[in-house]
Amino acid sequence: MKFDSPSNNNGFAYRMVIAGHYHESDTYSIVRPDGMSDWLITYTLGGKGYFEADGCEQRVMAGDVTLLKPGTPHRYGTPKGESWHFVWAHFTGGFMDTSLLPLDALTIRQIEQQAVRDRIHNAFLRILSDSREQGAYWHELCLGSLEEVLMLLAKQQTSRIDPRIEETLYLLAQRMQETVRVEELARSVGLSPSRLSHLFKENTGESIVEALNRMRIKQAALLLAHTNRNATEASHDVGYQNYNHFTRQFRKYIGLTPSEFSQSVRAKE
Repeated sequence: MKFDSPSNNNGFAYRMVIAGHYHESDTYSIVRPDGMSDWLITYTLGGKGYFEADGCEQRVMAGDVTLLKPGTPHRYGTPKGESWHFVWAHFTGGFMDTSLLPLDALTIRQIEQQAVRDRIHNAFLRILSDSREQGAYWHELCLGSLEEVLMLLAKQQTSRIDPRIEETLYLLAQRMQETVRVEELARSVGLSPSRLSHLFKENTGESIVEALNRMRIKQAALLLAHTNRNATEASHDVGYQNYNHFTRQFRKYIGLTPSEFSQSVRAKE
């Protein structure tokens, strides 16, 4: 068992991010009776860990993000007979949007969507790399990655959409230019095609095809408004092979044909 003093007691408290990647046996235990002067965030990749604060012990497993507030007496480690694979970072909160930081002394959030898990894992890998390299703007890059994680947590907290539908929307955005099949989406999120279609409509108010068309048309409108792509090029860029179909969908969602929309943009400029 290790008794740790606050992590920033070596003169590094100002503008510091420290990160690590651990795979610990059940001998691993950290005790901080006086808490820390900075924030601790962990993301569990595998196995199990535990956190205790305010006399309450909670277990963490793969997909859990944990945040410990400065000044919180706590202990954490690997439960008996388990191993714990996780990444972590200590950081000071004064250099980011504090509205993203929780009020509770100990916060544990389970991330259900695989796409969000991947993003959080990749953000931690960037933090590890940038904090070790300490090249130009390393601190700002670390804080940017940390803020991404915190924003993903905030988004999940405020979302009323089923996590499997969130995952489906992410997959649609990723595969916008491809031929999207409901059967493949359903397999990816662990649902039958009929159940996915029903749940998607229930959560979003539109069908999967309608959501994909809406994404494509909104992206096409951005391309027409802010790049030199013409309507034919934009239609191909967002995944339409039939220009007439693209035009019909554009009018449905934007209220104008692509050419009328481009003319209106030029007139405003």
